[in-house]
Amino acid sequence: MSATTPLTLNQADAERLLEQVDVLQAMRDMFRELAAGSAVQPPQQLVEFPNGGGDFINYLGVLASQNVYGVKTSPYIVRQPKSLVTAWSLLMSMETGQPLLLCDAGSLTTARTAATTALAVQELARTDARTLAIIGSGPVARAHLRYAAGLRDWQGIRVYSPNLNADALARFAAIDARAQAASSLEAAVADADVVLLCTSSGTPVLDPAQLTRPALITSISTNVARAHEVPPQSLAQMDVYCDYRATTPASAGEMLLARDEHGWDTTSIRGDLPELVSGSAARPGYQRHVFFRSIGLGLEDVALANALYHLHNA
Repeated sequence: MSATTPLTLNQADAERLLEQVDVLQAMRDMFRELAAGSAVQPPQQLVEFPNGGGDFINYLGVLASQNVYGVKTSPYIVRQPKSLVTAWSLLMSMETGQPLLLCDAGSLTTARTAATTALAVQELARTDARTLAIIGSGPVARAHLRYAAGLRDWQGIRVYSPNLNADALARFAAIDARAQAASSLEAAVADADVVLLCTSSGTPVLDPAQLTRPALITSISTNVARAHEVPPQSLAQMDVYCDYRATTPASAGEMLLARDEHGWDTTSIRGDLPELVSGSAARPGYQRHVFFRSIGLGLEDVALANALYHLHNA
């Protein structure tokens, strides 16, 4: 391989190597470096295609301790009968200026999204949390179960999605036998301590007012513009945390809408993951619901791409 030709990993290669990575620990280490100032996380870059043809988002990051930087680019291509979303990560050397790795980032994105949520659960959920609700039935939802299953002594794990069938439920049960189907969204979240929203919806799927007691609610991003899984106005009634306060409020749909339409102030965010893992953010007291929002950070992609690159070379 020449000095200028990057290692290329397709989806199967990436998945094979990913099985050997402690993704949750990799995310914790990365957020510690961000807190320590040895990593840089710029804002996401959203570029729209002409004539409503879709868009692409660039996720950037610098991991100076590893002498690498990178970018994941994820296009959303409008087409019939179904729009297409892909993702590829490019890892670059800060020592030589040469490309190191070009990797299909689809599975990496799923893993780092779920592991980031799991890190938030680890840091924010009550220590005595016993009931977990997962809203969604696809690969991202299953990955959330995989990383969150061992974080608390769950006495009940409920899964709900309008698309949840016997085959999909079997995939959840293969990850954790405690996973059971809920008959409705209301049944899934009843008395839940932690609710993981793992959908691709651009509009709310859960109103926190439906919950019967204060709970941790986590939410992720999708490619839909200003996507939000909870009503924007609900943020004012919750203790809000996010993955990175310097960039998330400018990208998270419900935060933008809450600010622009409901007078919500982004300075009310109580903490982010760098602050939580470094011990500088206060934990919630659970007098009301706790909301954690992640948008997906370029540094997460860089950290996993770097881990795969070194595993392959080893």
